[in-house]
Amino acid sequence: MKLFTELYQLLDSTTRTNAKIEAMVNYFSSAEPADAAWAIYFLSGEKLRRLVPTKLLRQWAAEEANIPPWLFEESYSSVGDLAETISLIVPEQKNETTGSLTEWVEERLQPIRSMDEEQQREVVTTIWHQNPAKVRFVILKLITGAFRVGVSKRLVTRALAEHTGISAEVIAHRLMGNWIPTPESFLRLSNPDIDDAVASQPYPFCLAHAIDRDSTPDSLGTSSDFVAEWKWDGIRGQLIRRNSQTFIWSRGEELMENRWPEIETAASLLPAGTVLDGEILATKPDGIVLPFSQLQRRINRKSIGRKLLLDVPVVFHAFDLLEQNGKDLRSLPWKERRNKLENLMSHVRHPQLKITELIPANSWADWTNIRTQSRERHAEGLMLKRVDAPYDVGRVRGTWWKWKVEPYTIDAVLIYAQKGHGKRSSLFSDYTFAVWKGDELVPFAKAYSGLTNAELRRVDRFVRQNTKEAFGPVRSVQPELVMELAFEGLQASTRHKSGIATRFPRIARWRHDKRAKDANTLDDVLTLLPRSSTGDAP
Repeated sequence: MKLFTELYQLLDSTTRTNAKIEAMVNYFSSAEPADAAWAIYFLSGEKLRRLVPTKLLRQWAAEEANIPPWLFEESYSSVGDLAETISLIVPEQKNETTGSLTEWVEERLQPIRSMDEEQQREVVTTIWHQNPAKVRFVILKLITGAFRVGVSKRLVTRALAEHTGISAEVIAHRLMGNWIPTPESFLRLSNPDIDDAVASQPYPFCLAHAIDRDSTPDSLGTSSDFVAEWKWDGIRGQLIRRNSQTFIWSRGEELMENRWPEIETAASLLPAGTVLDGEILATKPDGIVLPFSQLQRRINRKSIGRKLLLDVPVVFHAFDLLEQNGKDLRSLPWKERRNKLENLMSHVRHPQLKITELIPANSWADWTNIRTQSRERHAEGLMLKRVDAPYDVGRVRGTWWKWKVEPYTIDAVLIYAQKGHGKRSSLFSDYTFAVWKGDELVPFAKAYSGLTNAELRRVDRFVRQNTKEAFGPVRSVQPELVMELAFEGLQASTRHKSGIATRFPRIARWRHDKRAKDANTLDDVLTLLPRSSTGDAP
């Protein structure tokens, strides 16, 4: 555990990529396979399911530190991180930490979940008192399921590639799917025999870079070097057909079992050893794509009833072929993969399995004009792909580009604020905005990003000087500040007072030129609501 804590501190204390890779390589070289496997698991973004409710941790910490709950909460608000707050407040003994990372996770931490509250408190507080602050900080991160450090899975993959001598592409593939942290799993990463794909294992996804909203695609090169597809607002996934079995994986590496039965039925028509990359979309029988809000009705549903199957039919739109007859095609240029995909799909006839259409054009100007049709098609814009590019691992600049349409924008009034977390824990940086409904301001959206540090400090001063009421951590403020909010989409919602829910709201700019009375109205917002997002918009 000491070695893993030292690794955490090294990674957390530098922004240099090479230094982080070096730290991980040194750790993998010195750690036991079992510990290295758990380290990969946590560094890649996986977490233990929360072992103890944070409410209990806060209560126990205040009592162990012999301070009133309000003082702990004030300290937590100031620090912004629960693990760090507890590590600073609870008295420690100068004991030396013993035990491996594996022993801690499997023998000391995971059993906590099945204990009663009294047993949990005894175990957790003993851990607090018997370990130095830097160690218990990491342990608390594991207990709360909030373990994060400044490395990406891609960076972990690079470190493992350097450690094992196996290419990063092979390492990335081996880490995909339900990778289980065992000594055997870690040792398999360095197996020189790279023909090791198991039946359900997906490939690492190729991701796109965004074209800056202030730029044009001319800077990418000539238009003839690219093809364009609609950037649909659906669920990215890989459809795998191997050993007479079908597997559907999300981009987040979640195996989506029994959620899309019509797609699984269609996949049975695919030849063995086939892997498709594509988008799961809700569509009408005539092929018209429905808004993402309709697809959301089926997300996370463990069982799909007949009515929902009829109301929200889904289709897998394939746009790439990654494996054919068990052979990895990712190193081939896009054009060759597309030809093979077209040939494959010409022999597979099923309404729930389609090939995505290419958008013909003779110039960037043509695609610029076509892109203006995105919203009416319930698309987010265009995808641009180089015809000579392989299927890369992760976000490699120059392979794929997403050219999204301009977001919706609304001028709204700041009405509530509360303090943020982490570096923003001392600032009022989380905001609720409202629009006018008659003479009343109706809460419309929450936004946390978009302002500069200087602007955040100015808003923080305004909140402190213009607070009307306090509701726990939330303050209502005089309705004076107007911000332009940008968001990607809207849908009707009975859970919101305005009757509207927004997708990805953020602050576009501070409208110093407007007063509160100049903000938009709810009627203005309703004009942006897609008619097909609900049968009866409010």
